[in-house]
Amino acid sequence: MRKQFISAVVTLVFGSAGAALAAPSVYSRASALDLGSIHSFGPDSAITVTVALKLNHADELDALIQSTYDSASPNYRHFLTPQQFAQRFGPTTAAIERVTRHLQSAGFTVEAKSFSHLRVTGKLSGFEREFGVRLHTFEIPATPNAAAFRFREPDAAPQLSSAIADDVEAVVGLDNRPRLRPMNHRLPSLSSLHAVRPAATAPDTPDAPGLWTVQDLAKYYNVLPLYNKGISGHKRTIGIVTLASFTPSDAFAYWASLGLKVNSKRITVVNIDGGPGTPSDASGSDETTLDVEQSGGLAPDARIIVYQAPNTDQAFVDAFEAAVSSNEADAVSCSWGEWEEFLVQGTRISDPDSAGDMRAMHNLFIQAALQGQSLSAASGDAGSFDNAGPFFNDVLSVDHPAADPFMLAAGGTTLPGDQDFTLNDGSPFTVSIPKERAWSWDYLNGFCAKLGVDPVMCGIFPVGSGGGVSLVWRIPLYQRFVPGMRTSEPGQVLSDVTKKPPAELLKLPAHFPGRNLPDISLNADPDTGYTVFYTSSQNGFEILSFFGGTSFVAPQLAGITALLDQNAGQRLGLLSFPLYELALTRRAYSGKHPPLRDINKGNNEFYQAVPGYDQATGLGVLDVANLAALLK
Repeated sequence: MRKQFISAVVTLVFGSAGAALAAPSVYSRASALDLGSIHSFGPDSAITVTVALKLNHADELDALIQSTYDSASPNYRHFLTPQQFAQRFGPTTAAIERVTRHLQSAGFTVEAKSFSHLRVTGKLSGFEREFGVRLHTFEIPATPNAAAFRFREPDAAPQLSSAIADDVEAVVGLDNRPRLRPMNHRLPSLSSLHAVRPAATAPDTPDAPGLWTVQDLAKYYNVLPLYNKGISGHKRTIGIVTLASFTPSDAFAYWASLGLKVNSKRITVVNIDGGPGTPSDASGSDETTLDVEQSGGLAPDARIIVYQAPNTDQAFVDAFEAAVSSNEADAVSCSWGEWEEFLVQGTRISDPDSAGDMRAMHNLFIQAALQGQSLSAASGDAGSFDNAGPFFNDVLSVDHPAADPFMLAAGGTTLPGDQDFTLNDGSPFTVSIPKERAWSWDYLNGFCAKLGVDPVMCGIFPVGSGGGVSLVWRIPLYQRFVPGMRTSEPGQVLSDVTKKPPAELLKLPAHFPGRNLPDISLNADPDTGYTVFYTSSQNGFEILSFFGGTSFVAPQLAGITALLDQNAGQRLGLLSFPLYELALTRRAYSGKHPPLRDINKGNNEFYQAVPGYDQATGLGVLDVANLAALLK
């Protein structure tokens, strides 16, 4: 079965070059045409927005978090239920009634979604009056790979009436542009430059890098001892927050190909805000597919809940709200995101109070941490330049939600081995990676130079493990005193490069003491990456390989967390706390059974991997069995 599987993969990989999947872009005003008032394009129709209310007694949260994750505290791992969190920190009944009455008096229909989120429905004109905005229609022009489409966006941030300003955290949903992107990555289009797709010599795993499955990862990062003890995710639940639908049979086919016996009813799909529609390549369905396959393959006995939503900020918030308020998932993974500055709406970027939807999600992530839910998110695939795109210059930047302090940010590495290419004249070109290193494709610079193209034209820049320093969230408690932490770099100026000359938009603050990311890494380089079973809307069922990105690492960490929870006999919650606590001891990288393996080679296009913590790979990579023993 194994030989037949690999043969099929090799045939599909080398026989269908250039079959890379389309994925949605991050849309901004710089790429859109402002067509004017939304009322010029149709009737005064009804829309629904989410109104998030402020938490109560928020000044007590830090102390409770600290005691919950302090192994010396009597409150250690005494996690709350959603009801307990709501009772202690939820908005008061008077605040809920005050906001509800005010919005109803303005002509809106108000429905409680959870203890702190209201679902508010009304006419477009009503929202304009209530929140002091004018809604405009924007159009993204057609491209060779996508049709033109339109979205709405307010001309300013919503203004809150003094009657409810003290009660409302955020109004999310006036803007419905699909700007979040999945963090998966394929090989660069070297085939168009007469190069052969690379094949790396394998470490001691059943399959060569590029053809990896979850079983290869389990062997390489020492998960197998847990399986040998009967730890397989039994009675644990994994949550996937995603913005594209998928074909569940793909995941079952993937698991069956590996001989994994799984419950045929293990997957539950929850459609958020009507769901994202049918699976398609353009929407990012490959992302959801790999999330389910990877997390569920590492924890084959775990249940999986897929919270799938449309690609809007409102639906993204609503999906996390559903995952957290239900409290069913022990570990929740997300592989979608956007540059954190896109959420700030042009105000002071070092102040999170300027980004309502970011604050609303932050409150949910705090609640998850206090409920013992382990959250992980992909740190991004553009290295240290998360804002990379055709409209702005590259500045050092990080991705949300990975940048939030209550997310475990997942970075990426490249596996060791030889990668073999063919130059234009037919001669071979081999790139040797002597040991696991931070993922960026700078190691292909020499190859691209031989082809006569620069790194951008070659498709290898900016690419790599997302990481750097947040300009929104200050350094969290668990990262304080950890060697290797950095502040934001000086001289970072964001410009609109569509203007001639480029127009300066924003000077990013220097030396801001922000949250550092990533936290932990695993193999993510497509050149040493994975296979995915996927039903393409263009090509039908395919076995894709040489697939990577930090979007693999986030669900892998969710699957691993399900194993760690089962082994410990309880939820472990946000893993950042114990991981950084280990980093302050000698046990992290040394001794008979170190839980972490340091990665000190490579970079992510700016930050260099060094001994200990760095902004390319975080604390390094896991030895899962050793970590499980320590956490238990």
